[in-house]
Amino acid sequence: MHATALNPPDVVCVASWNADLVAHVPRLLARGETLCATGFDIGPGGKGSNAAVACARQGARVALIARIGDDEFGRMGQALWAREGIATQHVACVPGERTGVAQILVYEGGDNSIAVFPGATDGLRATHATAAASALGGCKVVMASCEVPVDCTLEAFRIARASGALTVFNPAPARALPDALLALADVLTPNETELHALAGNAANHDAAARALQARGAGAIVVTLGAAGCVLYRPGQAPLHIAGHAVTVADTIGAGDTFTGALAAALARGDALADAVRHANAAGALSVRGHGAIAGMPQRAEVLALLEQELGILKKSV
Repeated sequence: MHATALNPPDVVCVASWNADLVAHVPRLLARGETLCATGFDIGPGGKGSNAAVACARQGARVALIARIGDDEFGRMGQALWAREGIATQHVACVPGERTGVAQILVYEGGDNSIAVFPGATDGLRATHATAAASALGGCKVVMASCEVPVDCTLEAFRIARASGALTVFNPAPARALPDALLALADVLTPNETELHALAGNAANHDAAARALQARGAGAIVVTLGAAGCVLYRPGQAPLHIAGHAVTVADTIGAGDTFTGALAAALARGDALADAVRHANAAGALSVRGHGAIAGMPQRAEVLALLEQELGILKKSV
């Protein structure tokens, strides 16, 4: 469902978009080495766009703030968002600039390495957020990642906070962040590597999370892959949520699915712990398909997994 002036978005995503160029190789390459790939595909990517699709598939009305090139890869993004019912009134299509590209190597077992060229996304500025103030001021959740220039995210989060919306920030790929941005983030969703990159020389996950909260961050959800996730809330004990046993095709987009599903659950009004459980299940289901989008579940699939888990827990008591 598209968001309109009469039907405003539940979630606004300050979004990166790129085309994923995915090659499957048997193992990690050494410097200067060439290997024959066993498969290749071109698909949709960009952490922001991925999270927006995941969010829409959980039933939220989603709108984008984004910037793409007027080229084949940009048109690929527009077609995807149309299929997923995502509003694009605030997506700028810029002649003469290239749309972003991610070159991805997927190894046996599903792990991957990624090199991202941001392309037109790099031109997002605070003015793009200001131009979308009506959407930001009327939504329930605003989300962004480190693939988007900080000044655009800062302005979007300021507008969101002023109107009472929640902010969700995925600090990936990890880089130094200003305290001003951390202070505007109601929920951070790093993985283990990103958590420690942001926090510096912390002794463990607990210490790293508390260090970021001391700098102003709100709740922090650390994703742990197959082991699930841990929720850190100021003044409360950590909450560890176990992972789900699923068959892994590849892990591309799992973190984005987690963030998008979390935003959708928060927009519905779920309590944070319940929203994290929903996101944890969605992220687990997403690794069943190849590429960022193929495995992203619909809301009914996530609810079915959670109901199955609840039934197993009841039987074990």
